[in-house]
Amino acid sequence: MFYLVKTLIAALVIVAAVEISKRSSSLAAFLLAVPIVSITTFVWIYIESKDKIKIADMSQETFWYVIPSLPMFLIMGWMLRNDYNFYLSLFACCVLTAGLYAVTQHLMSR
Repeated sequence: MFYLVKTLIAALVIVAAVEISKRSSSLAAFLLAVPIVSITTFVWIYIESKDKIKIADMSQETFWYVIPSLPMFLIMGWMLRNDYNFYLSLFACCVLTAGLYAVTQHLMSR
């Protein structure tokens, strides 16, 4: 049952962002920028395990993985405004982000 609740909440966030974007792209962007997935995950982990150290570790590691994802948003906007195909833009941004994640992972393992 708890798994079903988690799934429904995640789905609701996605649907809410899509529906809000029809009325206000700024408000939808704000919703997407709020670390709701991280916060919700921290709460669920705490409810299930009470493991504050695990949450602390995840919190710090999440910070380092947010940084390499930021260029994706700027490049996606630039590509779409310059009339690149949406799927090509999305693919290019995913490849770039994956590469930056790999670099981040390498640096974090040192």
